[in-house]
Amino acid sequence: MTMHDTFLLPLTDAVQLITPEGRRVASPAFDPWVADVTDAELLQMYDDMVIVRRIDAEATALQRQGQLGLWPPLLGQEAAQIASARALATHDFVFTSYREHGVGYVRGVTPAQVTPVWRGVAASGWNPYDVGMAAPQVIIGAQTLHAVGYALGIQNDGADAVAVAYFGDGATSEGDVNEAMVFAASFDAPVVFFCQNNQWAISEPVSLQARRAIAERAPGFGIPSLRVDGNDVLAVTAATRIALDRARSGGGPTFIEAVTYRMGPHTTADDPTRYRLDGELAEWRAKDPIARLETLLTDAGALDDDHRTAVKAKADAAAAELRAACIALRDPEPMSMFDNVYAEPNSMIDREREASRRYLAMFEGVEA
Repeated sequence: MTMHDTFLLPLTDAVQLITPEGRRVASPAFDPWVADVTDAELLQMYDDMVIVRRIDAEATALQRQGQLGLWPPLLGQEAAQIASARALATHDFVFTSYREHGVGYVRGVTPAQVTPVWRGVAASGWNPYDVGMAAPQVIIGAQTLHAVGYALGIQNDGADAVAVAYFGDGATSEGDVNEAMVFAASFDAPVVFFCQNNQWAISEPVSLQARRAIAERAPGFGIPSLRVDGNDVLAVTAATRIALDRARSGGGPTFIEAVTYRMGPHTTADDPTRYRLDGELAEWRAKDPIARLETLLTDAGALDDDHRTAVKAKADAAAAELRAACIALRDPEPMSMFDNVYAEPNSMIDREREASRRYLAMFEGVEA
């Protein structure tokens, strides 16, 4: 079966290479794309997921303790993020929503760089060009437009890179995402649309907005799509590699639907118990991405108690780094909001800066 035949597979069922019980299953279409993945590489993804889940739990605790204003948990979506990010090349560029902390971790974003945005002291915690990843986008779906624009720049430069846009199932109902797909298809942009279908767009179930598989939407724009088990690192790796290969070879955009589940709240301002049943959560806990890979690696003799202890220590150290860096953050000087708005001096900014300086000077103890 060729690469193009892969896109002829039915989209009703998500492709799976590792079952929830941790058993490897065959797929003639996908197996060739992960034939070179070693136990050591799977172990690396296992470590990544354990560490990222621990960081996520620590950030949630920091928000509950008043140290962060908000936090969007990724609990349950680790495989979709880690496996896809591990498939990327260093020179690829990533545009994410606000939940892709796992992607950021793989790209080189440190725990200390994650919290400034969510503490409200900075617009971003890292230089995008240092890690090949833009600052998190809170406007739902807007990053897909950014990714397509960047991809057209890649195309114009004749470069070998690919732009990747991460977004959720709810974003596929936004105009930005649909417009991005129209533009990408029209110009064969080297971009991958990576949708994490976590079943809930805040409090609305995916069944309300999509009567058919979300992956079936993309072909209507002329974009081939893949639907995979998003809790299966091997299936996600295969799908991402297929899409990247297609983009690099001039084939244009690909849409991936990674079927996963948000085990926690939409953000820490949300209470999921108000709109979903306990039985649903229990059903998806049985499909946990970390547990199934742990079973697979244990049965293969690649994971033992010593390694579990070592990765737990590493995860705890990352969480401690996150906490220390968060608590050490200080509020920026009020007037710094005008810095770096434009690359060159701008009279409008100068006027606004002076008006703000005069306003702040009215309040005793506020340094302008």
